Amino acid sequence: MTDTPRVGIPEHLQRRMSMPEQHEYLRTKVSHRKVSRRSALIGGVATAGAAGGIGVLAGSASTASAGAPTLVTAPATAEVDGSLVAPFGRHLAFGADPKTQMRISWQVPFAVRRPYVRVGLKPWELSRKIEAEVRDLHTPSLSKKLPAVDQYYLHAALDGLRPGTMYYYGVGHDGFDPAEASRLSTIGSFRTAPAGAEKFVFTAFGDQGVSYDALGNDQLILGQNPSFHLHAGDICYADSSGHGEESDTYDARVWDQFLAQTESVAASVPWMVTTGNHDMEAWYSPNGYGGQSARWSLPENGPDAAQAPGVYSFTYGNVGVVALDANDVSYEIPANQGYTNGKQTAWLDKRLRALRADPGIDFIVVFFHHCAYSTSTHASDGGVRDAWVGLFEKHQVDLVINGHNHVYERTDAIKGGEVGNPVPIGTTTDPKRDGIVYVTAGGAGKDLYSFGVGVKDSYEGHVHDHDHILTFHWTKPRLPDPDTVEWSRVRYTGFSFLAVEAEPGAQPKLKVTALAENGERIDAFQIVRGTS
Repeated sequence: MTDTPRVGIPEHLQRRMSMPEQHEYLRTKVSHRKVSRRSALIGGVATAGAAGGIGVLAGSASTASAGAPTLVTAPATAEVDGSLVAPFGRHLAFGADPKTQMRISWQVPFAVRRPYVRVGLKPWELSRKIEAEVRDLHTPSLSKKLPAVDQYYLHAALDGLRPGTMYYYGVGHDGFDPAEASRLSTIGSFRTAPAGAEKFVFTAFGDQGVSYDALGNDQLILGQNPSFHLHAGDICYADSSGHGEESDTYDARVWDQFLAQTESVAASVPWMVTTGNHDMEAWYSPNGYGGQSARWSLPENGPDAAQAPGVYSFTYGNVGVVALDANDVSYEIPANQGYTNGKQTAWLDKRLRALRADPGIDFIVVFFHHCAYSTSTHASDGGVRDAWVGLFEKHQVDLVINGHNHVYERTDAIKGGEVGNPVPIGTTTDPKRDGIVYVTAGGAGKDLYSFGVGVKDSYEGHVHDHDHILTFHWTKPRLPDPDTVEWSRVRYTGFSFLAVEAEPGAQPKLKVTALAENGERIDAFQIVRGTS
């Protein structure tokens, strides 16, 4: 039986070559075909502006200051054979309307020609073909140990979809067609949000990074069959310092590892992210978020999508979700403090008011990075409290999810900075009556933190209540102010994530569960809104 010729190797050569020789031939071929990928992309900027109306996102070559990034959207020009380039790192995100909009993003290791997405209602009938947008990201050598890196992120916007419908998709480019029989294993799928309220589950965590524990959490999340996932910032830790300062160095290649790690979930579950302090990669303009804008396509309904890509909202069933960028208000890490000039907080007030007035919305969930209430290493951020907690209470937010502290910690219901009502494990709380429960879900995979001296973990099956805990909150002068608090109800120093089931009906419910890395439940409580 004659073997099929290996792609890219003439048949008469392949017959005389061993497998190692074939691999060496291909590697040499790819190496010789490489060109300066930056110059190839930058040369197409004018074409991109005319064809796509996108143009330069972070300043053109004529206006950018020395050392500023050049983030462009352009048709990629490739010299590498497209059949040798496999897409990876697929990740989904909703548009502003999850019922009708989905954004598909992925990465390629080299520039490719005419990238696209195929979409259809059956995996073998991907008849709709949509051109993809190319966002090239260049990172210089920021230290002697780090090379300059060029990365290629591709994005396709799917609009006009049917609510509550399963779609199948494949990503490709010239030389790599996902509809070919040999590529069918690369086909992914997603489901749009339902037209009305239905029972569904979403998951959440923060502070993930790249690790075996992060990968393990991803697989447990996939087992929950979530409709979407919330990532509360500190996404991959390419920037290990997290100061958001020009002196920070970061290895952009960590993003390649992260997106490959996350693909098994994010290729089918919309991965809705916001920004943490480790996501302020200072070299990329504006505000260190140029990398975020290159890698993610998120809803653009916040106060300024170009300046604040991690600020947006969406509605799924009977739940309104709001993503915030706490770097804007943080007292602890002030690198981006005030960068929206108050626009984010003004938008938050209006958005929460609109969601609470919507008769189809039963619950409002807000997620962001820095903790409003926590007793672990970073403790609580007074900037978050000063800017937003009053608005949360004014509009009766039902659940707040944070990261930043690499633990699981859950408060009682808090009203006016004090315990509005205790919420032991397994009980029910009413936000209208009791106040708001705040969850720190920072055990996604990065190195774990601990609680204070003498403070014990307290979780399901291992309850150790404390009458009070000594902790602190950050003040505007960036100084820690001691606190003695009674609201720390559940504490767990293992890897974990949050799973929330929204149940509509005559008495809507949010059933909140925290699961450890081994699958065991460590916390559970229920949110039910009263009618008074």
